[in-house]
Amino acid sequence: MIRMPPYADLLGLVVETGDDGAPVLMMPFATEVLGRPGFLHGGAISGLMEMAAIVALHDALEGEGGGEIKPINVTVDFMRGGRDKETRARGIVTRLGTRVANLEATAWQDDPAKPIAAARMNYLIVRG
Repeated sequence: MIRMPPYADLLGLVVETGDDGAPVLMMPFATEVLGRPGFLHGGAISGLMEMAAIVALHDALEGEGGGEIKPINVTVDFMRGGRDKETRARGIVTRLGTRVANLEATAWQDDPAKPIAAARMNYLIVRG
């Protein structure tokens, strides 16, 4: 079962399954995620990518007995404005150590090959 923080509900996130079976998060466009007229707020895009990374990390940890995570840092690069349409994001665990995990996430609208933003994140892992 995929665990997401309450912030995911605020963004209206829905878990989908990608072509490769990995979880993809979809954020519907709504006035709550609006920044300047017709565009997504950068914080909503960042939150979407952070939630995608959390889902990917929990999925990876599940196979190793689980664990709690705490964010160390997040770096976001915005590439183009998110328009008034559905936005998707996927997190990828690039390194899963015993105490620290490194992740990447991308957000896109029409084409995953044309992301609107990308992020790099590090999480502390507290294993039980």
